[in-house]
Formats: sequence, C-alpha cells, structure tokens
Amino acid sequence: MTESFSKNFIDYEEYPQSAEIQNRCVNMIARLFNAPVHSEDEHPMGTSTIGSSEAIMLGTLAMKRRWQNKRKAEGKDYSRPNIVMNSAVQVCWEKAARYFDVEERYVYCTEDRYVIDPQQAVDLVDENTIGICAILGTTYTGEYEDVKAINDLLIERNIDVPIHVDAASGGFVAPFINPKLEWDFRLPKVVSINVSGHKYGLVYPGVGWVVWRSPEYLPKDLIFNINYLGAEQASFTLNFSKGASQVIGQYYQMIRLGKRGYRSIMTNITVTADFLAQELEKMGFIIMSQRRGHGLPLVAFRLPAEREGQFDEFALAHQLRERGWIVPAYTMAPNSNNLKLMRVVVREDFTKSRCDALLSDIKLGLKTLGDMDKAMLDKYTQ
Repeated sequence: MTESFSKNFIDYEEYPQSAEIQNRCVNMIARLFNAPVHSEDEHPMGTSTIGSSEAIMLGTLAMKRRWQNKRKAEGKDYSRPNIVMNSAVQVCWEKAARYFDVEERYVYCTEDRYVIDPQQAVDLVDENTIGICAILGTTYTGEYEDVKAINDLLIERNIDVPIHVDAASGGFVAPFINPKLEWDFRLPKVVSINVSGHKYGLVYPGVGWVVWRSPEYLPKDLIFNINYLGAEQASFTLNFSKGASQVIGQYYQMIRLGKRGYRSIMTNITVTADFLAQELEKMGFIIMSQRRGHGLPLVAFRLPAEREGQFDEFALAHQLRERGWIVPAYTMAPNSNNLKLMRVVVREDFTKSRCDALLSDIKLGLKTLGDMDKAMLDKYTQ
C-alpha cells in the first residue's frame, strides 16, 4: 500500500492493474452479496468509492435518474421525486436527498422501535417514490432492518419500486455470521448495495463500494466515456482522482483472509460484543442492541430509569474520556422521547483483556459519579 500512495487510481493507462484489481474486488463483493449472473448482458456491476457516502450518493442518483427516465417515457410529471427511509439514517442519506433535490419521507422511530417499520415504509410509497432505503446495521443501535419484509410487501402489492440496502457496516459482517439472513440480491427488489471497506472490510479509511444488480439499474446517461488520459475508459463516480492504495488494501485483505478468515474475525468480535453486553447488563444497564449475530458487533446501552435525575450517559462518557476511552454518548433519532444512550463498537483489536479494562473503568466511572455532589454533576450532565 505504501508503494501506491502516489498512484492515481483513475489513470488506467499508466496503472492498468489498478482497474483490474478494482474489478476483481467488485466481482468478489457481488458474489458475497449473492448477485445473479444470467448472461454477459445481465451481470452485476459496481465501483470503488471514497467511503459509503459517495456510494450512497451514486445509488440515490441512479434510482432517481431511472425513475425520471421511466416517467418521461410515460409522459408523466417527474419533478417531485421522493425516497422512503428510517429517521435513524446516517447523515449522508439526508445529504443525498437534499443535494439531488429528492423529498425525504421518514418512517420515524419510537420509544421501543429503532428500525424501519416495513408496513409504514411501503405505505409511504407513491408514484413519485424513487426507492426505499433499508439499513443493514443502523448507526444508533447496530440493528439490521427487515429488508425481506419490505421486499415481500412490494411484491404482494405489485409496486414497482426498488430497494437500496445501506450495508456500510453490516455488509462484511452478516454474510459470515448470519448467512441465512435474506437481505441482499437474493431478494428481487434489491437493486443496489453499498458497503464500507474501512469498517468491517478491515481496510484503512477511506474506501467504499457500490454494486448494482445489473447494468439496467445504472442508467447509461450517468456513465461518462473519456479518452484524455490516453485510453478509452468509463467513469461513473462523483469524484475523479483518488489514491489506489485503499483499493489495493481491500484486494489484499480479501485474498489473504478469504471467507474463512473474515468469518473467524467476525465470529470473535461478535463473541466479545456479546460478553460486553452481558457484563453491562449485570451492572444494571439497559442493552438496546441485538446479540448473537442478529446485529452488528457493537453494544448500545443506556442507564436504567432509577438513575434518572442523578447523572446521565453524557456524564459517564466524560468520566470514561478522562480514563482514555472515547465512548460516544448521544440522543436517539427523532420521536424516540429523547432517549440517551452510549455505544461501544467492537473492532478486531478489541481483545478480551481490553474489554475487561473497559468494564472496570465503567464501574469506577459509575462510582465516581455516584459520590459527586449535585453542583459538580451539573458540569458533566447534558
């Protein structure tokens, strides 16, 4: 990777193997996501991006343009596109909608539901809906949304609206930990998927990937053909120049680790996350994330109701920061009664001994806050 820091990925003529490596990565990821291959004309296609934000922009733009082209062909109005998504989406979805002038239609979270409700999502669909966003691993609690239920409802109601799966975090986890979960191209309504290589793809920031089910879902007018770099080449990313090292890093990890290696790593961190959740529960915390591979290997938790009025999650996060731990405290998505929670994302290097150290510091933090007077607590509490 260090030898490739100075290499511009887009210059295929000078560095032809960079394009070949990208294509191999796209093919491996497409197979991982069970993309169908029927013929030379009907096959998955995709590209590397600067993280999942760009991948989501491309997925949104492709859905919008495909919807516009269809409406134009039918002689109908195409000026008011909308997209359906959970109110707990990552901010890049809001950016994509506003940048590309698409109305945001939210399925709001509740006090006890933090993922999209399939019934409500499909109820929001109308003739101007370009697609539905489903998340495989939400930012707030790491839960997997029920993509299959959305897919089945669309088919049941005979609604011609595609699904884009935001698998930024879960795309390199679910296939290895929960392979029977149907969320990918096995579902006919899923037309595009994005995934981050720098999350559980185990590569340095920033690299992401977007894969389309087949070329028909990436309108040809979004593909630009150029030759001013010395050879004919197609471009359909938002940015042009970028380093080749992250793409090479992704290829290295997938070749070196293989499915067995990824499965071993994801299993290990899932076990660690389950242990952490179990120990936090013993301390009295309320666990808001899923366990045993039914969500991301993270632990989202909050203080029990009896702690209200004493100190909050922000005060505990401040205590942990003083001990060298950066554990974010934040408020839940809108319409969730202003729930406060904390989140620990379990990475490959988060060992059992490090987990024990974190638990010990959480206990100390709770004790310190419990011994503080109210005036001092007010400085820590948000």
